[in-house]
Amino acid sequence: MNKYLLEIGTEELAYKFIPSAMNQLKAEFSKALEENKITFSDIKIYATPRRLAVLIENLPFKQEDTEKNIKGPILNIACDEQGNFTKAALGFASKNNVPVQNLYKQDNYLWAKVEQKGIDTKELLKNIVPSVILKLKGTHFMRWADLDVKFQRPIRWIISIFNDEQVPVEFAGIKSSNISRGHRFSEFQEVEIKNPDCYLETLEKAKVIADVSKRKETIVKSATAKAKEIGADIVIDENLLDEVTFITEWPVPVVCSFEEKYLQIPEKVAVTVMAVHQRYFPLYKDGKLLNKFITMSNYVGDTFDNIKAGNERVVKARLEDAVFFVQEDTQKPLSAYIDDLKGVTFQKGFGSVYDKTQRICTLSKYIADSLNIPSESIERTALLCKADLVTKLVFEFTELQGFIGADYALRSNETKEVSEGIKEHYFPLNADSETAKSIEGQVVGIADKIDTVVTVFADGKKISGSQDPLGVRRATLGILRTVLQENLNINLINILKKSIDLLSDKINDKESLFKSINDFFEQRLVIFLSDKYKYDIVEACISRKDVLSDLKDFIERLNVVSNIIKRQDYAKFHEAINRIIRIIKEEQQTSPVDETLFTSKEEKNLWNVVKNIDENKLSYSELENSLFNIIPQISDFFDKVLVMDKDEKIKQNRINLLCFIKAKFEKIADFSKIVF
Repeated sequence: MNKYLLEIGTEELAYKFIPSAMNQLKAEFSKALEENKITFSDIKIYATPRRLAVLIENLPFKQEDTEKNIKGPILNIACDEQGNFTKAALGFASKNNVPVQNLYKQDNYLWAKVEQKGIDTKELLKNIVPSVILKLKGTHFMRWADLDVKFQRPIRWIISIFNDEQVPVEFAGIKSSNISRGHRFSEFQEVEIKNPDCYLETLEKAKVIADVSKRKETIVKSATAKAKEIGADIVIDENLLDEVTFITEWPVPVVCSFEEKYLQIPEKVAVTVMAVHQRYFPLYKDGKLLNKFITMSNYVGDTFDNIKAGNERVVKARLEDAVFFVQEDTQKPLSAYIDDLKGVTFQKGFGSVYDKTQRICTLSKYIADSLNIPSESIERTALLCKADLVTKLVFEFTELQGFIGADYALRSNETKEVSEGIKEHYFPLNADSETAKSIEGQVVGIADKIDTVVTVFADGKKISGSQDPLGVRRATLGILRTVLQENLNINLINILKKSIDLLSDKINDKESLFKSINDFFEQRLVIFLSDKYKYDIVEACISRKDVLSDLKDFIERLNVVSNIIKRQDYAKFHEAINRIIRIIKEEQQTSPVDETLFTSKEEKNLWNVVKNIDENKLSYSELENSLFNIIPQISDFFDKVLVMDKDEKIKQNRINLLCFIKAKFEKIADFSKIVF
């Protein structure tokens, strides 16, 4: 089994680039090999801060020989009257490097049978490798020396090996070899890679774990064991684990500590200092944060005193700052910071954060009233929800907005409900994180996010793949997730219109603005639900007007339609409603159905089974069964009755009957959008 190994050795790569580069390398090599008709069984990608490596397995020695037929000129041009080849035919043969005897006639044309010998795989790789490297994309790419090429960091060495044979490759002035480099502190600064099979083992002897999954496993196991040695528990955050994995080649855990007095600051602050700012793993005991942490050193050696002292010195300085900020901030209650929000601009033309807070308060009260729930704690939460933005601690740790407000609220003798609401009104923090559980957090969070969305659209800003001012897409998704996952019975259309009214002095065309926002919400709703429901089902159910007025109803209809299309008799159901839709098209029911205008028993039978179906009183599942029950009568009607009768009154009455039936189907969805 032939294997090819490519290693690109660099100066330390930015950790965020590495996983992206790994995905790009796999995709680009797969594409290049397929385009060159080179088969392979697998492409494995390895990476550390100083290297990106590609291992391709089960390669052939060369491309397969191919034979293809090429169409030439028409025969009356390719041959003269005696059947001899003309200059046109000879030119065709010469152009395709084909002997004249390989030309043949078929379907009134001249054809050439061309044999192509497969190219050696090693020769193809010489061209593929540089082109793939050039296609890698990422932020902060750079040039170095006097080179024209760019890469994330300067390239220092390249390995290119096919089995045990070197494949010469040159890029950025570096010629490939079979020499890699070990860990910076290893005794093996240069190591020979004899073949792809020994790559991982050879590097590991040089204190480099190139396999990302193995390095990650090593971090988890070693850090967990180290924590147990001192009777502590470690909570592994996946994002932190990924980051530490991509900044180390030989991870070794080191236990460090800080003075217990720093545990007096909010736990979230201490954890953020350690995990986010310094990439440390916090340690706990019985669920409580300890004054100890683990740092994963990228070090080869026996003594870690300097590493321990250096990290403890850094974390102490950061925690000391936090203590100072907390002491300064808590000299006055959280409510005292509200007026300071007047000096913070929310969005140009739409006032300060203080003005935004007032709108949040009004919207929160409006939502609470629509839910028919007490609004006192909700209004208090809304009033205080942005107050921590002007505190010293949040200025230093911006990612802790809300969490700091919650802590300061409790210190200011606010209720637990208000404190929780202040923290949760920012939830969900991302597409996968939890939604707010408290009603205060849910209501105030929806009000806050809707105000943000409306002001961005009112300002005429465009939302695109590369531009998302104030995180409008994230805010919209947060609103939808909160309403759906927390089962809130609220009318988003009314809330959007109320939010627009609060900005009426800054808006010229309210109706146009509302339509733009409503369409945007519906687009995000389709995207959000596309993982769980088929796209055409979502489109069919969303086609009904005012879907945002009742999202619970919308989800119920999605589930009903999903069930309908799974039924064995759905084909007849689909045919029946779509025949109705095709015939009446955009026709509307102009008057009640007149039984005296019926001229056939099929009309009467159909009317008798549909006239008592009240779609507004039946549950969706009941309506589903009722509609399936009338399919035979609909089929009989179309088989025996001509809708477009010569008598205009009879024709219109039949159209009215079909419109009457169509409305019952459309109570659930627009079934014309279902792909079947």
